[in-house]
Amino acid sequence: MTDIIWPEDLPQSPLLDGLQETLPDNLLRTKMEQGSSKLRRRGTDAPAKITAQFLLDAAQCAVLDSFYADTLAGGVRRFGFTHPRHRDAVSCRIAQPPEYAALNGGYFRARLTLEVLP
Repeated sequence: MTDIIWPEDLPQSPLLDGLQETLPDNLLRTKMEQGSSKLRRRGTDAPAKITAQFLLDAAQCAVLDSFYADTLAGGVRRFGFTHPRHRDAVSCRIAQPPEYAALNGGYFRARLTLEVLP
């Protein structure tokens, strides 16, 4: 695990609307001249992917910006996060910069793509 954790000033659980999880794809496929492809495992570890959305106000957007840019060095460092489906502590990286969509009343929908590391 890591010493860096998800900020307390941000929502601790993402919105259920738009939450997506993709289990690790750890297969290497080799196309054959005839018949079906050959499959084998690439290795024993591969990251899962979670796409999560959070409802944030302007101050929370600033917290997320600082967390991503400064604390995580633009997504390089990993951090501790509570998995939204099974509620276990997991180690994650932010795979892409946060995306924001403006909503009414000064709120924003922040979209994050997380890599859940083995």
